[in-house]
Amino acid sequence: MEFRARDYIAEEASSSLHRAPTDDHPLLLVRPSSNQVDVVELKRNDFDDPLRRQTANEKNLVADVQDAAHISKRGLFSYYYDPHISQKDWGSFKTSLMQKFPASKMVSVSSISGVIIKSAKVNEKSSTKVHIEELNDPQKFTENEVKVISRLEYVERLRELKDEIRHAWGTDDRVTSLKLSIKVAKLLMDNSVSEFYPTLFILVTEVMDMLGDMVWERIKTKAECDNNGTRICSLPDYFQSCDVCSDAKETCYNWFCKIGSIHELLPRIYLELAILHCSRFLNDQPFDSLHRLTMMMRGLADPLASAYCRVYMAHCALRLRPYDIGYLITCFRDFKIILSNIIFENDAKSGNSLENRKQLIGLLEPAIEWIMKCIFKGPCERQIEDVLMEFGLGTTPSDLCGNLKCISIVVHHLIEELPAEIVCSHVLEIIKLIEGSNDISYDQSLNFRLLGFKLYEVRPEGELLDSIIGEVLQVINEYDDLDSYLKVADAYFDIVLQCHMDSYLAMILDSISRRTCGRDINENELSSLQSIFIKLLAHHNNLDDLFVLKHFVEILDVLHGNARDVVNMHILRKATRNACICDPATIQFLFEISQALHDGIDISNMRDDHQQAVRLITHFVEKVDYGAALERHLTFLLECRGAFGRINDLKEALVHSSNYLAVKAIKDANKFSGFVKSCIAFSEVTIPSVSANMMQMNLYIETAEVALLAGLVSHADGLVDAAVSCLRDLVQADGSQVAIDIDGIALLMQRLFSLLVVLPGNPERGAVYIPKSIISFYDDKPWITPRMRTRFLCSIVSLSATLSQEKLPYHVNNEEVPGNDIIFFGDPSYHQELISISRSVLEKLIDNIQLEKHSAARGNIALEACNCILSSFKASEETLLLCSKLIEIAKSCSNPSDKYLRSTINVFDKYVSPLITKIEINITKLNILSVNCHSHHGHPLLSTMEMCTL
Repeated sequence: MEFRARDYIAEEASSSLHRAPTDDHPLLLVRPSSNQVDVVELKRNDFDDPLRRQTANEKNLVADVQDAAHISKRGLFSYYYDPHISQKDWGSFKTSLMQKFPASKMVSVSSISGVIIKSAKVNEKSSTKVHIEELNDPQKFTENEVKVISRLEYVERLRELKDEIRHAWGTDDRVTSLKLSIKVAKLLMDNSVSEFYPTLFILVTEVMDMLGDMVWERIKTKAECDNNGTRICSLPDYFQSCDVCSDAKETCYNWFCKIGSIHELLPRIYLELAILHCSRFLNDQPFDSLHRLTMMMRGLADPLASAYCRVYMAHCALRLRPYDIGYLITCFRDFKIILSNIIFENDAKSGNSLENRKQLIGLLEPAIEWIMKCIFKGPCERQIEDVLMEFGLGTTPSDLCGNLKCISIVVHHLIEELPAEIVCSHVLEIIKLIEGSNDISYDQSLNFRLLGFKLYEVRPEGELLDSIIGEVLQVINEYDDLDSYLKVADAYFDIVLQCHMDSYLAMILDSISRRTCGRDINENELSSLQSIFIKLLAHHNNLDDLFVLKHFVEILDVLHGNARDVVNMHILRKATRNACICDPATIQFLFEISQALHDGIDISNMRDDHQQAVRLITHFVEKVDYGAALERHLTFLLECRGAFGRINDLKEALVHSSNYLAVKAIKDANKFSGFVKSCIAFSEVTIPSVSANMMQMNLYIETAEVALLAGLVSHADGLVDAAVSCLRDLVQADGSQVAIDIDGIALLMQRLFSLLVVLPGNPERGAVYIPKSIISFYDDKPWITPRMRTRFLCSIVSLSATLSQEKLPYHVNNEEVPGNDIIFFGDPSYHQELISISRSVLEKLIDNIQLEKHSAARGNIALEACNCILSSFKASEETLLLCSKLIEIAKSCSNPSDKYLRSTINVFDKYVSPLITKIEINITKLNILSVNCHSHHGHPLLSTMEMCTL
């Protein structure tokens, strides 16, 4: 057995791909016939090339499409509305309403809600009595009698009533269905528990919608089928009343007559709204009914009942096509009257406290929001201007809806629903509206805040923007409340920063400093301050620009708790984005920030934010660079080791930084000797405190490489021994923890062997002492997989083959560190030792591979071992036999067309060709010998195979 001689430089040159510089963009297509480059216009719209810009023609095309969409819209009070979108919006509205007003556990039930009591069952009556009393609701309790039931019981009873209505309808008892529906609608007359009213509204309207759908389907069936139920026609989606037969119209008319006969106003309105869309069977202009119902609702004295009844009307009207919004304008005028009566009510005369009035307004707010959403859901931008005229905006800026005083909550939802472009065009008028609507219904500062966010979407320019910011800041400077001031300032902060309005920035920071001086900051104020600081950090590319801002550090010191941690992490993230951190003052500032973050980290229970903080602190340490002041940098690393000792990943970064400083000092002859030893000593002390053995081993190897580069061979020997000890600890562990990272262990072992190529061998211990010691604790561990052991054995073979070369593939870049090819040059015992350990390894290889249970894995490791042998040894009978066995194992486990198998066989064929040539020469010689023997002695000619056997 003999190692192959390798010419590493020639092998690298032969295997390298040809490289040539290019001046053309790699994503551009070149014409085959010329060097002209063309950009191919792709037909697919889903392909977005970030390197292509939108052309002017494309922009014009988009604008034309948008204009065409606007032109296709209908007039102000007549446009089509997508019913699927409306139902989705209604579902979202109901969900948000339930979340905003969760029902209490107990609900009082008055005599109005007697149908909820389970004992109150519908009495069976004769058909004559049913027709006489079908619309009457018998009183089950006296007016003063009130019972209390749980919320779950209330909801469950409503579900039972819904099932009873559906069951009665299914048995053609539509009179009972109507009667029960009336009883359900009457529940909305009971507002004894106002906080429960929104939930009750949702539950009742679900029953109303169900009834309306059943009535619609019955009338539609009448219009499309004959008396036998046979379909004779199909109504189109946009049918007209003339398309409906008289029988269906009569049925529809009867339903409206029955509902019109209900005594109580509220259930009569709800039932008519439930079947409102059925009026399309009778009338092509169903919106006349909406205006009539709007007037009827003025008879509802209770504010809650009146408001939510209008909400249900807007919901039901969405099913009409085309859709009108004129009635909604009237609803809003009525809303203003209701709200004004509540807001400006005299507490002493009414006995209604301020707190109760605010609570009532809070219950009414969803109704205002939904009506406003319905108004601005359909019209295009040009029609919105006409809608605003209906509100009075643009004609009388001091009055939003007629002659009544502006109401803050109405202004808020108006701004919320208006497109940002429209808000921008009316911004000065809207500011006046907000200033004039400072009442209990809504916090004025929140309206200014909402306006700021709207303006940020379009960002006015020039004098208009300056006037807006100046006007807003002038108003909020009068606020004594820090929370209100910060909320408004935060909304306009992006505009101030991005438009470089430095004077206003200084004004805001000065006001914040003045208001925060010497006082505690609550959670809401901390949240606003956090947002302001994050925007400041996002706007400035350099931390130095922030430090020169007046009051920046002063206001930062006011922050505490989670808000301070979040801002600190943003500061570290901003600082570590640059190439390096060199300024000593900045380093000290960031060090203190990192200490504050480190002190708040719970190592035993690492949350995501704590993990982010650990990464940022580690990244900060890695980015610090004191330039030529290497001693100061090493002192900084010592300080970090003491300050951040609980962070395991940081210790790894400290060792990397220390080794970097050592390499940097090696290049500086003046700092070479003592400083490098200090860096090596720092690493040697720090590495044992790292908890993970694999990380320790990696750091020991890295530090040994640095020590070799510095010519400190004795230090390198000690570090390599420490790395081997770490490997021993890994291998001798239980195996359950390290088995999952077998590849990581194998890579570390290969890195160690790569270092052994240039580490000067110790003649006293032997050139392969370390590989031999590793073999000793690899053999007796059953948890080590055959794949891992095979890779380890092959690594030893590759190391031995490399060390046997007359010229090693690489050397330490230090003349004081001789290579093994120089130390052991011409020493036959050295080569014999390498051959000996390789032969012992190869003896174990086949048996180890056969232990692999999975056939695919067994075939792969057999090919790995074969390639290792082919690249390490010259062709011989011994290696030929071993490689043949490995290839046979691979063939039995792999597909014959497997590329890895085929390429290995090709290499093997080239490998054995010199040996075959040699055998052919020997065969020729034997043939000549046999001829001579036959001619002189008379013996028969021996066959070629027999001669080879001999």
